[in-house]
Amino acid sequence: MIIGLDVGGTHADVVLLGEEGLVRQIKVPTNPENLFDTVLTGLEKITDGIDPGTIQRAVLSTTLATNRITQRCMPDVGMIISAGPGINPEFFRTCSDYHVVSGGIDHRGRQTLPLDTDRVRDIADSLEKKGIRYVGVVSKFSVRNPAHELAIADILGDRFDKVFMGHRVSGGLNFPRRIATTFLNASVYPIHKEFFEAVVKALARKGLNLPIRILKPDGGNMRFSASLEHPAQMVLSGPAASVMGAVGFAPQNDTCLVLDIGGTTTDMAILANGAPLLDPLGITIGDHKTLIRALDTISIGVGGDSAVRVIGDTLQVGPDRVGMAMAFGGPLPTPTDAILLLGIGDQGDPDLARKGIQDIADALGVDLMTAAQQIFDQACQTILDEADAMVRRINAKPVYTVHELWEGHRIQPRHIMVLGGPAPWFAKGLERLGNCPVELVPRWTVANAIGAGLARTTCEVTLFADTEQEVVTAPEEGFTQDISSTYSKEDAINTALSLLRDKAIARGANPDHLELEVVDAIEFNMVRGFFTSGKNIRVISQVKPGLIHGFDPIARKIENRPFIQ
Repeated sequence: MIIGLDVGGTHADVVLLGEEGLVRQIKVPTNPENLFDTVLTGLEKITDGIDPGTIQRAVLSTTLATNRITQRCMPDVGMIISAGPGINPEFFRTCSDYHVVSGGIDHRGRQTLPLDTDRVRDIADSLEKKGIRYVGVVSKFSVRNPAHELAIADILGDRFDKVFMGHRVSGGLNFPRRIATTFLNASVYPIHKEFFEAVVKALARKGLNLPIRILKPDGGNMRFSASLEHPAQMVLSGPAASVMGAVGFAPQNDTCLVLDIGGTTTDMAILANGAPLLDPLGITIGDHKTLIRALDTISIGVGGDSAVRVIGDTLQVGPDRVGMAMAFGGPLPTPTDAILLLGIGDQGDPDLARKGIQDIADALGVDLMTAAQQIFDQACQTILDEADAMVRRINAKPVYTVHELWEGHRIQPRHIMVLGGPAPWFAKGLERLGNCPVELVPRWTVANAIGAGLARTTCEVTLFADTEQEVVTAPEEGFTQDISSTYSKEDAINTALSLLRDKAIARGANPDHLELEVVDAIEFNMVRGFFTSGKNIRVISQVKPGLIHGFDPIARKIENRPFIQ
């Protein structure tokens, strides 16, 4: 059996999945002040009375890292940057203890300026005296040659609790984003480590030895223990769970909009021919543009429990949530209260809902039912407007799915798929106000947790070969190998796929059902004088994102249709 757990702003949804289908589902109120407790409570309740030996894995999706970053509740960290000549690294400063040292590597991995090791030692002394325990180290073009990052890390030694090196965070070339990503890994690491240890210890005390994985923002997962080396991968895993919950039911020859409508927010994404769209550069979180691979999603502050107010003479829905709907004893009117009065939903106390909506009606100078209709329509229209804005943004740049570049295509969703607790209510308004049919995702109340539980283990490998220098490298994997001058693009592809297979298995993938693919493979000649002196080759490969093999029959129990292989 498999556990899927997704922590949202209002509830944590937890499911237990077996060969017979959805065995059990629960909701646990989210405690934003103690997400550890929320996760542990969910795991304990879903496993109550279940033999732990029957559980193959538990996949967690948590907002812990995202909350800490957006709230700026992170420890002080140190950053040591080596850039060489060119752009000034001070433009990309991430924190107060941000230090630039002399030293340069060029785009082919050749040293152009030796590292100032004495300066590095002075910085290490200063950071240690300040009590800083976590350090990020980034050298420009370290993905072509990590020698300077390795040398800095060697000087830092074991004087610090954790040192993150830029060449291990991503194989992509982007110096500013590499700095931000390395900084976030160092910043998030202590809270993620605390979370990891708390979960493992609590489960051990209860005799639950569960193989735990973390859902990543690209819709795949990785071993919980492996995530300690990439803690920023926890960022924005929640929207990915929603997308994966809809993937199995999306049209295979059309484009659809996926909406996960919760109590606090609505997460939205696009599926093109059943494949999620990908942010090709990396997500932006807070002020930081990163190299963290992620599905292209947005989140807006409109949900079933969004606070409704009248500001001046203008109706405002969200973006904040201050508690439950008034129909359930909350302090302010919400769209849920309006839905109850309109007869669209039937949950809660109508008298309490009426009291809250009447205040809105009086402020607007309309009758009770008109106010309720305006609240509901504005919530739905805001979602549709934000979705249209997302589509325009996507179409303004090259469109990538998780599998390919959609050259020459424009995204125009012709279906809407909704999930989340209030999904059936909002579906009616979205279909009435929108211009395409709206469909509920099966098991819509917990489809996000199902998506987390059934997501594959994913990873990628970026490999560079320089036949003139006769070397092939994949710095993110710590791989360097001498090659001959006749090394070809086909050789590079084979090497990349071999590294990818090993990496995927180490992260928890099923070795018997790996779907590996080459995303990009390019080569160009290097010319000196009038002669070709060698080739520069780059290969990007990935485990194809999707739903795991072996649990596809679950979908047939949930809805009489198979999940996509």
